[in-house]
Amino acid sequence: MRTLADTRFSILELAPVREGHTIQDALHHALTLAQHAEKLGFERLWLAEHHNMAGIASSATSVLLGYILANTQSIKVGSGGVMLPNHAPLIVAEQFGTLATLYPQRVELGLGRAPGTDPTTMRALRRGQQETEDQFPQDVLEILRYFKDPEPGQRIVATPGQSTHVPVWLLGSSLFSAQLAARLGLPYSFASHFAPRMLGLAIQLYRDNFQPSEYLSQPYVSIGVPTVIAETDEQAQYLATTPYQRILNMFRGTRGLLPQPVESMDGLWSPMEQRAVDDFYALAQIGSPATVKAGLQQLLQKYAVDEFIFTCDIYDTEQRLANFSYLNQIKLV
Repeated sequence: MRTLADTRFSILELAPVREGHTIQDALHHALTLAQHAEKLGFERLWLAEHHNMAGIASSATSVLLGYILANTQSIKVGSGGVMLPNHAPLIVAEQFGTLATLYPQRVELGLGRAPGTDPTTMRALRRGQQETEDQFPQDVLEILRYFKDPEPGQRIVATPGQSTHVPVWLLGSSLFSAQLAARLGLPYSFASHFAPRMLGLAIQLYRDNFQPSEYLSQPYVSIGVPTVIAETDEQAQYLATTPYQRILNMFRGTRGLLPQPVESMDGLWSPMEQRAVDDFYALAQIGSPATVKAGLQQLLQKYAVDEFIFTCDIYDTEQRLANFSYLNQIKLV
């Protein structure tokens, strides 16, 4: 049976912009976190593409990846994910092919089929193009082809990109990408850090239908897990009021900067809103190291995943770094 010690630990970073701080602060902290994760021995750090969100600074994902790659040495760095409907596959292949050429064996490309933004911004990103989520399978196949050795007579070659063999993951919060990842024999990451409802069904569907490929001989699953870890359960619950407020504001359509924690959420949300936040955050591990370790062991026993990819919305940057130090201790002890 799989244990935490032989389960890979990774990080999903959105470069959160905090109240009272700047976007530059957020980008610099993303690098600090990557360097911290590298020292701790985390497997990978991914950046997520979002647009027109004041509290998220990772919109130019490949650019920020270059900054992090240039200032780290060994940790794998990638996208979690690039929202493919927003981009021409050739451009994505050239961007990640360039990164992989500069930093061999360290670059990964996670692909999502949602736009990662609102409809108005989606239209601005696509500039009238007719890319849709329905074209996702064809776009994935196109990108995979660009990363391979060129075939004789191939008319379009990604340069850089060709022969880099960048590892491609499929990401999803529903069943669609689980089925596609299984059919193509690609690793699969489920976005349970914000959409846990279909987690078990998606994993089972992926495993049951997996077809071995040149990329993988057997299924490989990672799942997103939000974490807020502090010395005591009480301290962690206090720090968790930051993500609670963030999610609440998102539900209310008032997205903003990452808020400071508050002593209590009482009076800030209605019972219905609290239930909605709890459902959104159902897989979150909040508490002392002992509490979180027990929670992660339960998740591992239930889903037997290969990897946890952790998010963290703690407001204070030092406490946020400490969150991942605690995770590393949990894994090792």
